[in-house]
Amino acid sequence: MRWLHSVLFWSFFAASSAVLFCVALVIFLVTWPFDRNGRVLHLFSCAWAQLYFWVTPGWRLRIEGRERLPWHGPAVLVSNHQSLGDILVLFGLYRPFKWVSKASNFELPFLGWNMYLNRYVGLVRGDKDSIAKMMAECERWLNRGVPVLLFPEGTRSPDNQLLPFKEGAFRLAHNQGCPLIPIVLTGTGNTLPKHGLLLKFRADCKVRVLEPVDPRAFPDATTLRDHVRGLMEQEKARLESGATAP
Repeated sequence: MRWLHSVLFWSFFAASSAVLFCVALVIFLVTWPFDRNGRVLHLFSCAWAQLYFWVTPGWRLRIEGRERLPWHGPAVLVSNHQSLGDILVLFGLYRPFKWVSKASNFELPFLGWNMYLNRYVGLVRGDKDSIAKMMAECERWLNRGVPVLLFPEGTRSPDNQLLPFKEGAFRLAHNQGCPLIPIVLTGTGNTLPKHGLLLKFRADCKVRVLEPVDPRAFPDATTLRDHVRGLMEQEKARLESGATAP
């Protein structure tokens, strides 16, 4: 039955994406004169992504600490990365931010085109020029008071364990002196597989937004990175054990 469930899901995904991209294009054109940061379009994209959770009865999502995310003002958001399902889950935060995503994702029909409309930030992994361009673009958004969201692991974890963190997100926060907000998620590895298209029937996804970290309290980005990774590792263990937030 998993294959039938997957066929139905992906068929709905493809058909709905075509329709919803047309809606996104209209929103972009209508709101551009007064919403140059794309907040309205991003919030529509949040609802678009959450639609796929709503139509999958066996998937559950619980978000804690959303109130710690800003509606206005710069912040660097960092999250662990378990599967493609992370994207659907993190859109469920319903807060303005710009994704940092693989450049190849922008080439996808409808979804990638919507990413262009949202002016999310593209990145070619391992390309120094692309990394420098990404950092500069993130700094521009932060200077405009728009948060950015990055996966500091750089790729999806194959076994749901935290991978080593790259330093870029932490350099951004440290250089800009803006809050760094860790986000910990679990259970998304049971939604969309890293390889293949067969979905799982059930997934209990949890997201916990931690207290903002002031980067000015740390001497450099490396120390900040190591501190935040430790916080996230501890919180991930608590989430997986079913413990409540401290």
